Amino acid sequence: MDCSPRVEDVGGSLATAASWSVRMKGYVALTKPRIIELLLITTVPTMFVAARRLPSVGLIALTLAGGALAAGGANAMNMVYDRDIDAIMERTKDRPLVTGVVTPRAALTFAIGLEIASFLLLWTTVNLLSAVLAISATAFYVFVYTMWLKRSSSQNIVIGGAAGAVPVLVGWSAVTGHLALAPVVMFGIIFLWTPPHFWALAVRYRDDYANAKVPMLPSTTGIDTVVRNIIAYTAALWLLSAALAPVAHLGPVFFGITMVLGAAFFWRSWSLRKDASSKRAMKLFGFSITYLTVLFVSMGIAAVVRHP
Repeated sequence: MDCSPRVEDVGGSLATAASWSVRMKGYVALTKPRIIELLLITTVPTMFVAARRLPSVGLIALTLAGGALAAGGANAMNMVYDRDIDAIMERTKDRPLVTGVVTPRAALTFAIGLEIASFLLLWTTVNLLSAVLAISATAFYVFVYTMWLKRSSSQNIVIGGAAGAVPVLVGWSAVTGHLALAPVVMFGIIFLWTPPHFWALAVRYRDDYANAKVPMLPSTTGIDTVVRNIIAYTAALWLLSAALAPVAHLGPVFFGITMVLGAAFFWRSWSLRKDASSKRAMKLFGFSITYLTVLFVSMGIAAVVRHP
């Protein structure tokens, strides 16, 4: 008896494996991993400042897992609701709901599952406040930003950006069980950072947003107005970041770092007055990520060094 596999059987198995691989990649893409990575970068240093030492590895891991699940679910819900405009925009046309790799129903079920898992994980292993804050951020991002502001107001990202600032509150409450002035200042820093960060990207894709009828500021007004707004928010961010060192007791070295980083961010924003090209705007977008990463990593290091 010939027990060797037939060519068509092997081919079918490979095709099935490939389809599962593509589908799994689609589910991962629904969570927007790069955005989650940035959110988690702000959470861990916040926990260091809250603890004034190195928190337990277990607590960090559980908080990050819960936060990642909540953020991933929120991002998946965003893709479900925005699949019509994602199909129009060049930047988003390859997302899994547009290409059909994942169905809307499956994506929504996946998203809800992530949110339930996040809440249960944080509630049972961290604390109830952290769980409530994480789910509240999802609700705000989905219902206030995605379903209301994004398609109705040029200030969409200004208000909606608050959702991306909540992870610092989750990180602080995970360690202390309550909130304080320091995490509120951190929340404000991310809140003020979000508009210039995202508007710089939106300058590059303003035609995309216009075609999709999404009123991002760069697609609804002149570039001079956009640049003035970017400069204003960057200046406010610089001022607020200066308050973090005394409020969180992080010392003069960290204060100096905030001044240097703020000056660099402001200078790059100011330079858009002379050259507001897409290329220059994308350089600002890239630097904004570096700014936030260095600021929060420095904050965490300062907290541990000053309170060993």
